[in-house]
Amino acid sequence: MRAVFVVVIIAQLCAIVLSLAPMNISVKGRWYNLAMISLFVQWAALSGCAVLCLSRPFLKRFSNREAGLISYSLILLLLALLSEVAYWLVYHPTSFSGLNSHWLFLLRNMLIGAIIAGLVLRYFYVQQQWRARVKTESQSRLQALQSRIRPHFLFNSMNTIASLTRSDPQQAEVAVENLAELFRISLGDARSSYQLQDEIALCQSYLEIEALRLGDRLKVDWQLQSLPMDARVPPLLIQPLLENAVYHGIEGISGGGTIAIHGQRNGRHLLITIQNPMPPPSGQSHQRGNRLAMDNIRERLSAVYDRHGKLKCEQIDNHYVVSLHFPYRRHDDEDSDRG
Repeated sequence: MRAVFVVVIIAQLCAIVLSLAPMNISVKGRWYNLAMISLFVQWAALSGCAVLCLSRPFLKRFSNREAGLISYSLILLLLALLSEVAYWLVYHPTSFSGLNSHWLFLLRNMLIGAIIAGLVLRYFYVQQQWRARVKTESQSRLQALQSRIRPHFLFNSMNTIASLTRSDPQQAEVAVENLAELFRISLGDARSSYQLQDEIALCQSYLEIEALRLGDRLKVDWQLQSLPMDARVPPLLIQPLLENAVYHGIEGISGGGTIAIHGQRNGRHLLITIQNPMPPPSGQSHQRGNRLAMDNIRERLSAVYDRHGKLKCEQIDNHYVVSLHFPYRRHDDEDSDRG
């Protein structure tokens, strides 16, 4: 629809230019010319869009250059046909007479149409190349962002597993499996997405690893019953926020605390909030690392959801609250919610 809208606007601008070009026409005549030219130009533009849309399965067999030449030829053939129809329906009975006027009308339309069609096709080709380049860069950046795992979490996990190897081998094996799953997701393809229930399961595996180290100091309150678990989300969307809650919140409190994860659906959007108690002020601060992690999530939301994905952070009554707001999608469709 966006492409069709652009074509309509370009066509109407061309119609306005063509109606303003003649010098010896009255104001009333210009309005009449604008109406007739607009009718023909929009007719040709929308018909051209329809022909190219129907020809897409055929054009996909060719290279970009070949597909561009074929598309250009199809538009010129369509323009010749429409010009012939317009001449016999409108211009021939009222304004023109003779074979020379007929060919002059067709030649003028073909020359103007060839110039405009060439410019429009070039514009869309450049746009397509630009979008492809931006998409590739976004995917590369997203892969790099997704692959970042804090070293302190890895070291703590390995130390915990090492301490459990002799005292509780079975628990150590479960911890290794959970850690392996976390690494598998972090090193996976950033372009893919998976269901929200898989992200929740990954978060639970992560919290199980942390619970081995923190014990009763770590409590979790899950309130996600109203969320559709079939929603598609990018990998590691929620887990880094839980890691922040543990590292910047629970670890700094001697008695520990509760991480509350709540979720709700608002129409076509999902809202997930993560709340954790804040430790008392101390000389050591992890705020810089917290900001880096939040910037990481914001960039990933922007890369996946464009302006529809938002991350909000705030402090409420000695609690740190992070809110995730993003579209509800059930399929791997990047553009379904972009407008």
